[in-house]
Amino acid sequence: MKNQEKTVRLLQTAALVLLVGLCYLIADSHRERLVSLGDKAPSFQVTTDKGKKISRADFGGKLLIVNFWATWCPPCVDEMPSLQAMASQLAPKGVVVLGVSVDRNEATYKRFLQQASIQFETARDPEANISAEYGTFKYPETYVINREGKVVQKLIGPQNWMDPELLKSLESFL
Repeated sequence: MKNQEKTVRLLQTAALVLLVGLCYLIADSHRERLVSLGDKAPSFQVTTDKGKKISRADFGGKLLIVNFWATWCPPCVDEMPSLQAMASQLAPKGVVVLGVSVDRNEATYKRFLQQASIQFETARDPEANISAEYGTFKYPETYVINREGKVVQKLIGPQNWMDPELLKSLESFL
């Protein structure tokens, strides 16, 4: 009888340890990721609106600016003209801008891009999978990723991308 009780207790303990471990794994898989300065930028792959499949690795040798935004976000819309101007000005120096929209409505998204004459690379991520990998849930939010794939600057909220201080900061990463 004592051996049977020991076996039952041992099985109960093992079950409890397994349950705690399972709870930890579930909780860990649901925690928010947060990409910070100095972190390796999460990999991603998107098909741009021009039909080009690109990934973070495709920008090796260039400074990549990933801007998460949406048409339903007034601050995002407000910063687009200066983002476009900065993209045009710094492209010859090796800066690539990728706008990743979390818009679910494709027609509204495409209409906005056309009306705003956005020329930099854009892609739609309606499920917000890419921004979630970066820990972005409020828009706009922008990551500056250097040639080695590290986040060298993180900008939360709308920016005046033509501000001389911001341009100087971006150029310092080239």
